[in-house]
Amino acid sequence: MAETAGVAYVFPGQGSQSVGMGNDLYHDFASAKKVFEGADERLGFSLSRLCFEGSEDELRQTINTQPAVVTVSYACLMAVKEVSGRKEAAPLFVAGHSLGEYTALAVAGVLDFADTVYLSRQRGRLMQEAGQERAGGMAAIIGLDEGMLSEVCAEAGVSIANINCPGQLVISGGEKNIAKAMDLARDRGAYRVIPLQVSGAFHTPLMQSAVDGMTEVIATLDFKNPAIPIIANTTAQPLTTAEAVKKELLHQLCHCVQWQRSVEYMVANGVTTFVEIGPGRVLTGLIKRINSDVKTLNIGDAEAVRKMGDGPF
Repeated sequence: MAETAGVAYVFPGQGSQSVGMGNDLYHDFASAKKVFEGADERLGFSLSRLCFEGSEDELRQTINTQPAVVTVSYACLMAVKEVSGRKEAAPLFVAGHSLGEYTALAVAGVLDFADTVYLSRQRGRLMQEAGQERAGGMAAIIGLDEGMLSEVCAEAGVSIANINCPGQLVISGGEKNIAKAMDLARDRGAYRVIPLQVSGAFHTPLMQSAVDGMTEVIATLDFKNPAIPIIANTTAQPLTTAEAVKKELLHQLCHCVQWQRSVEYMVANGVTTFVEIGPGRVLTGLIKRINSDVKTLNIGDAEAVRKMGDGPF
């Protein structure tokens, strides 16, 4: 497969969702409609209705958010391919932020889309259940470096869950521990401390029950070696075998997302353009803070798809 020079595709995670997402893609592009119909069929309920007209509270539930974001992201890419008519080119790398790593699986050919959306639904279910069993939360910390925040986490008994870009990190842990850590972060000079609307302490050992459940689900699916290197969340290194992907998906649940280091690795290895594919613009903003010299593009709706028809695909 030919490579698109200097391009990486990146896919957003939980938190990028909004009611109505994907509705224009569904109605404007046959390929996107097929993706939504495939998701509905595989999951046994109308995920498309949930995306297009569900309540915010319903869509925000982790069990629903995760397959919804994966589906919209994949539908965006299929729509671009439909418009451009160029199917032979591949990016240098694919990567996704937390949940976004699952969209990357489908794009890299590790799983077909039906199995990918099924796996993301199971991940969401298991993570939501783990959060109900062991209550926890997350918070974004703006303005502290990793070293200082590590000290705060050690004192409060929480973990750094995401290293997103310089000065923007996310912590995760038990409810009381997170509250203490947020106070300590403010005391140590954090510019902003923002509680996140999530259902548990993601990317910490409190997700161990989700690891156990996902191990069983993963064993039922047929994983293939990636056709495109996937940059792993937890190591910021390429995944090139099916077994390595399986290990990463499990490891990722309880360990930190190294997004800044992932972007830095891709830049160091030839990426000059990052294309964020899916709802929202979170990753585009983070990437520009990590390296202001790279080009960033965002494809999240039908208008953007039409503009990108002659783009770097």
